[in-house]
Amino acid sequence: MPVPLEHADALEAGFVDIGAASAASGVSIKMIRHYEELGLLGAVPRTAANYRVYAAQHVHTLRFILRSRKLGFSMDEIRTLLGLWQDRQRSSAAVKQIAASHIAELEARIAELQGMVDTLSQLTACCAGDARPDCPILADLAGQS
Repeated sequence: MPVPLEHADALEAGFVDIGAASAASGVSIKMIRHYEELGLLGAVPRTAANYRVYAAQHVHTLRFILRSRKLGFSMDEIRTLLGLWQDRQRSSAAVKQIAASHIAELEARIAELQGMVDTLSQLTACCAGDARPDCPILADLAGQS
């Protein structure tokens, strides 16, 4: 087993500490630790003083995770996508299937949200919004409509 580097030696060798990895990737320190606990970063080396140090590939992986999260992929989907991204023998069909499935989920959520907007718009249009206590919005929420 290799002897862990001293912190200064690790930084000189091109590794970065967690703060720099956070700044470079846009991922918070808390989330970096979380992703490490989930096993999404692979083995993260530690210095002799037990500080985490990250290679350029770790930072790149963090950016991949962040972009995937911004697109709404679940952690399980991200784990699968990371595996495919790291597998140069992968089939792009597998990646496309995950993306297509995710699109269908997003479209279903959009339709559900649009239904909520439509219902609330209709209820809001029916509400006089005056000083009287009767309110079709509250009546609907109470199941009295």
